Amino acid sequence: MSAPVAAIDCGTNSVRLLVSEGGRTTLERLMRITRLGQGVDASGRLDPEAIERTVAVLREYREVMDRFGVERLRMTATSAARVAANRDDFFDAAEAAVGVRPELLSGEEEGRLSFLGATADLDPADGPFLVFDIGGGSTEFTYGTTESEATVSTEMGCVRITEAWLHGDPPTAVELSQALSIIAIHLDDVVREIPQAAEAATFVGLAGTVSAAAAVELGLATYDRDRIHHFRLTKEAAEDVFRTLATEPLAQRIHNPGLERERADVIVGGMCVLVSVMRRLGIAEVLVSESDILDGLAMSVAAG
Repeated sequence: MSAPVAAIDCGTNSVRLLVSEGGRTTLERLMRITRLGQGVDASGRLDPEAIERTVAVLREYREVMDRFGVERLRMTATSAARVAANRDDFFDAAEAAVGVRPELLSGEEEGRLSFLGATADLDPADGPFLVFDIGGGSTEFTYGTTESEATVSTEMGCVRITEAWLHGDPPTAVELSQALSIIAIHLDDVVREIPQAAEAATFVGLAGTVSAAAAVELGLATYDRDRIHHFRLTKEAAEDVFRTLATEPLAQRIHNPGLERERADVIVGGMCVLVSVMRRLGIAEVLVSESDILDGLAMSVAAG
């Protein structure tokens, strides 16, 4: 039996680990919200405290990988690192903690890997698919059936939209309107670059915002991957979750079953993106997937 492989995704909002057998069988899957991209749009730099929070989690992940005997892994960094002038400060510390240096992924590479992971256990007969991955700093859209045929990365995500536009508690109607207007401009780019997007047979939504929306709709008191993975989130349900979360102050919002406390301050920004995508592309329901870029990364490591 070959040694387990691992994948680490250092995102703008969260850092995640997948340890798997052969890139297909999950042995461990962990997620920590460290907000690596906190303030990066305003300063152009990664905050030293955000770096330290993230590196502390990477040290924890190294211990987990050592327990499983992981020898081969890929660690990637995405949106926040792409725009940060001091990303090498983070890369140096991350390499010291884990033993490999993060790979800086382009938005297009991020989209292709997310598509690979999300569609690995889907029937091609249900395609073509449009996979969209709502991250902290960027959202990727990838179209295809058995492989990526077109992908576009947009600079909108739950952290980026929140920091730029949503300052009230709860956000004001004007702030929400401004955020939705900015998102609409990004979606113009998506429709122009992937004109076939709205014709997809199945729309697949990835990452924390989409999973949280499903968990809130389900009222999950504790995270249950089996109930969230491949849950079908209707447009009506997404709009209902959006209205609820967007009109509650943070102190009230954190009590919604299914919503992680650490995500509650940026979830409205993420929901702005989700409902905008569903409105613009005429999506009646989204297939929620807990398989994503991590799975794509692990499969690439196993393929060697």
